[in-house]
This record gives sequence, structure tokens and C-alpha cells, in this order.
Amino acid sequence: MKIKKLPAIFTPARPVLQKIEQAGFEAYFVGGCVRDTILGDPIHDIDIATSAYPSEIKAIFKRTVDTGIEHGTVMILDHGTGYETTTFRTESGYQDYRRPDKVTFVRSLSEDLKRRDFTINALALRENGEVIDLFDGLADLNKHLIRAVGNPDERFHEDALRMMRAVRFASKLDFVIDQSTLTGIRKNAPLLAKIAVERIQVEFEKMLLGQRPVSGLKDFIATGLYRYCPGLAGQKAALSQLLVLNNWQLENIQQAWAMLCFQLGLSNKQVSSFLKRWKASNNLIRQVKRIVPLVSCLRERSLDAMNMYNGGENALHDANQVAKLYGWAKDDAALAELYQALPIKNSKELAVDGRALIADGQIKPGPRLGRILNDLTTAVVEGRIANDRDILLTAAQQLAKEKG
Repeated sequence: MKIKKLPAIFTPARPVLQKIEQAGFEAYFVGGCVRDTILGDPIHDIDIATSAYPSEIKAIFKRTVDTGIEHGTVMILDHGTGYETTTFRTESGYQDYRRPDKVTFVRSLSEDLKRRDFTINALALRENGEVIDLFDGLADLNKHLIRAVGNPDERFHEDALRMMRAVRFASKLDFVIDQSTLTGIRKNAPLLAKIAVERIQVEFEKMLLGQRPVSGLKDFIATGLYRYCPGLAGQKAALSQLLVLNNWQLENIQQAWAMLCFQLGLSNKQVSSFLKRWKASNNLIRQVKRIVPLVSCLRERSLDAMNMYNGGENALHDANQVAKLYGWAKDDAALAELYQALPIKNSKELAVDGRALIADGQIKPGPRLGRILNDLTTAVVEGRIANDRDILLTAAQQLAKEKG
């Protein structure tokens, strides 16, 4: 197969490959960029593999950086943009089921490609557009099939994260996992426990945000991979309920995690501990804790002004996207209009603050001041009192008397 017109992202990199070839070596674009070119999907970066050893690459190009020299990776800077090239290699001795104990540089493209995860990622592309397919990856692309290169057991023992990559690709591409590869995942699923949570998290999030998450989730559950992910071991029934949902329109990771936390029935306190086990950032945890209660309000048709005020505009939008999965969502425009109609949208918009109440002489600093401000905020948000300085000061004086 030859691609007549390569995407523009390849154009500035072609001279790099040409120069390596002129020096007597082989050089190819490899991996996901080749797969996505054939599928017509967006390409975010390109990978280059070569028969030239790192020392030979450094002799060909004037400006290079050793970005991963022990694994054969050198960045070439001669052409404005930095391009990482990696020498063909074989690997052996995967004691941690993630990284090889030994890397050996080789001259053979076949030896290099046979260690890759799936046939659709084991394609190579010459700079002139010719596709090199040694493991029937093109046929699998046509069949929409995810199949391990060679023996699935060997591929997953080399890198147990590949099992998560398989279900992620099933979601991202809306492909089916080959039966022998699926059997290999089911057999080797316990190895996932040996992989760092942060690495599993990346693949899991991509699976939830894929083109068809149900495709990936189905295999994620059926193979037992879920048992080796934080907080999911006993959640097969809850996870399986997601398989009947078809209206997947999740846009970002906070929506994905909010959907999952809601589906698992987690309280806000449980959301924190669950996401901490997944090594989520504090910012993500805060966002999810705002979204989940709003999803509940949308389900119960109990969304009111204070719910929207406390959640904020972004969380409200995110909650509505999650609610679309279940059929509880409001019209986006109508919901935005409701939010914009709030008298105030944050505490800074309140016509008085703590200093104003103290200066008025009726209230002293302390916990009572905070409670009165909260009461005033609630009254304004709910429309029971106007957001007017004089009116709020009078109301604060009355509250101070009532609260002693």
C-alpha cells in the first residue's frame, strides 16, 4: 500500500528520514501516526524508527540531544522542530511487567516491529508514503480488529499496561478485540496490579472519553481488569449498568470521573478517598465533588438556585453532560439561562462583605459574622432579598439580634 498524499504533519519531518537514508540506513515513521493516517484520524505527534545506532545518528546530524540514549532515542534538532528517533531494538527480561531489563540495538525492522503491542500499531511508513505491513495490520484495520502481535501472553508479560491499552483502543476506535487477545487479557489480568496507578489512570480516562466507551468497558469488565483498579474490585454490577447507556457525550476527565462516582453511588466524602486512590489531583477532586451533587439534583428534578450557585457555571454544564447519559438532562440553553438569571454568582458579587458589617457596628469578627454572611447570601440567591447594600445591612442587623 502507498499513501499518495501524506498529512501535513509529516512534511517537515521527511528531510530527516531522507538524510538518514542517504547515509545508508533505514528510517520509517512508526506506530500510532501511521495507524491514524490510514484511518484518517487526527495525528498529534510522529515517531521515527531507524536502523542507525545512536552514535551514527549523532554523526549524521549536527545538533542532537540524548533524550533516552540507553533505549536508543536521540532527538534531532537540525530542522527547527525536534524529532525523536529510536534505533530498532529487541527487549528482554521484564521483571516488573513494564520495563525491559535489557535493550539490544538491531538493524532489522522486523525484529523491532514484532515487539510492539498490536498489529495496527506495528505498521511502518516510508517517507515516500509506502506502508510496510509485516503482521497483517492493514487487514486488521479493515476488519476493525485489535490483535496482539504474535503471542498475547508474551506481549502482556512484556508490558501489562498493554491490556488497558487494548480496551482503550476498543473505545477510541470502536474496534473489536481479537478473541485470542481477549483470552490473553483475561488470563493475565492480575498482572495489572503490578502497574503504577498513574499509568492505568491515563488509559482508563482515554477509554471513558473514547468514540464508543461501551466497546472498551464491555471488555474491561468481561476480562476482569476492573478487579485490579482502585475501588472497582466489587463493582461489577454498577459498572455493567453503564453498558446499556448509549448517549455518551462526555467532553473531559472531570465529567468522566463524576459519571463514574455517581454510578458507584459515592458520597462526597467517598469521592475524595476514591479519587485519591487513583492519584487524582486536588483540583480534579474539587471539580468532581461539585459535579456529582448537581447530577443528583438533575435526576430528582430538584435543581434550585442554591444548587446552581454552589456548583458554579462549569460544574453545572459538566453535570448536565453526565445527566445526558441517563436521560435526565435539561436543555443546555435553558440551563445556561437559569444560571445567568441568578442574582449573584459568587460571594464577591454580594453588595456587602464582612468588613462592611463590622464597620456598621452591629457585628463583631467571629463565627457569627460568617453565619450571617451565609444567611444573607442564601437570601439573595433565592430572591428573598435584594442585593442592595442598605437593605443587606438592615437585614444583617435583624439577623444579629435574632442570633443573639
